[in-house]
Amino acid sequence: MAKKLGTKLIANNKKAFHDYFIEDTYEAGIALHGTEVKSIRMGKCSIKESFIKIEKDEIFIYGMHISPYEKGNIFNRDPLRVRKLLLHKYEIRKLSSKIAEKGYTLVPLKVYLKDSLVKIEIALAKGKKLYDKRETIAKNDAKREAQRDFKVKNLY
Repeated sequence: MAKKLGTKLIANNKKAFHDYFIEDTYEAGIALHGTEVKSIRMGKCSIKESFIKIEKDEIFIYGMHISPYEKGNIFNRDPLRVRKLLLHKYEIRKLSSKIAEKGYTLVPLKVYLKDSLVKIEIALAKGKKLYDKRETIAKNDAKREAQRDFKVKNLY
């Protein structure tokens, strides 16, 4: 069977864009077992409550839920187990130095298949305050309203 080329989005974290200012993004691989890959290909993955930590020059994702594969029986793993992310050492060191600064954190943005490999996009992010969130919502509403008005004016 030939490999499928292209990308297919499996899960994304819309709340991250609401809660954080996204500074920089990185693409990382995930260390998975066979039945987890099959489950992800079926689209049974969630990163809503997950977070990322760096420990001893290694990077891990906690709270990522991958549902057990139905036909996997004894080979299934714990759905919430800690998974290692695959990045280069220099990228991990760069991220750990940035996280040492106050206010920065790592958040997962999306999980996708890229040329039959499971990848995760992680972001270096800075937390938003409540007034920042309100400002973002107001800007988006104004932008949406302007687009709606523009569309209505061009119809007639």
